[in-house]
Amino acid sequence: MIEVENLCKIYGTTPAIEDVSFSVKAGEILGFLGPNGAGKTTTLRILSGYLPATNGTARIAGYEVHEQSMAVRERIGYLPETPPLYPDMTVEGFLHFVARIKRVAAGDRPLRVQAAMERCGILDRRQSLIRKLSKGYRQRVGIAQAIVHDPPVIVLDEPTVGLDPRQIIEVRNLIKSLAGDHTIILSTHILPEVSMTCSQVVIINKGQIVATGTPDNLMEKLTAGAGYEIEVEGEIEEETLNSLLAVPGVKIVDLLTTSPTEPHQRLQVVCENNREPGPELIAACVTEGIKVYEMRRTRASLEDVFLTLTAQEEATIARSPSEDKPDSQDIAKDQLEEDQLEEDTEETVEN
Repeated sequence: MIEVENLCKIYGTTPAIEDVSFSVKAGEILGFLGPNGAGKTTTLRILSGYLPATNGTARIAGYEVHEQSMAVRERIGYLPETPPLYPDMTVEGFLHFVARIKRVAAGDRPLRVQAAMERCGILDRRQSLIRKLSKGYRQRVGIAQAIVHDPPVIVLDEPTVGLDPRQIIEVRNLIKSLAGDHTIILSTHILPEVSMTCSQVVIINKGQIVATGTPDNLMEKLTAGAGYEIEVEGEIEEETLNSLLAVPGVKIVDLLTTSPTEPHQRLQVVCENNREPGPELIAACVTEGIKVYEMRRTRASLEDVFLTLTAQEEATIARSPSEDKPDSQDIAKDQLEEDQLEEDTEETVEN
């Protein structure tokens, strides 16, 4: 459904993205992760048809983004980080306005608007002014405008930013409900959202793809050789730690700090890559007379994967040239107005 090959965008002599390649199958939710300035927004703007690439190709539903931009725009729904809403319009009026701009046939507009409001849970707010809605409901309206023309592809840029925990859960469930009927690219900094929502993950850093795969696969790769946490009874002597350290495949054994009132202590064992010396560790504990209450395999989180692959460089990355461009809300509004002008011109010619 989405195919990106060797995509590049260069501002002067500064590359914003270089050789970006990935694909998304129909019905999947792709999590698009990266530090600030990594090239996420630049990539999304290119895919949405709002920014031309310097080199490379991108196809949406079989249409080349640059050469067939109008066909792509008809098949994509885009929600920028700040939804392009008109605060003095009602929810229903705004969605009819967007449906007209998106060239939904006049006879189909009422049904499409009704379906979008039902899908996004805003039917009871249809006559409310957008400026009176909460942040969570405005995000719902933003998603509704992205799906009102029933596009096969939806691009969501930070859809849960600024929401409270309940609103995040509601928007997350809404996004998950759209999968299957739509192919979704979800750009977010909230890593648990990706773990709970996305079937595939792409991590970009300094304009280049550094990892792709399912969340489980990426976490498993980093977990390989990560280690164990062992809960034991009584005091642990230095000789005991040395005995565990002598187990083949073990790199580090640390005694974790515990409360003086706790009867148990915890050991953190770091292993060599692709080594799982669990049985040998148990045997060593028995030999040393250590009573083991629990031993569990430590597992890397998606946050661990993200920080490892991006080398925690987010704070030191220079501001991307793309950030100096107009923000996504302005671009989206400009596009709505441009599309409306084209529509009005066509109607004038027809009349």
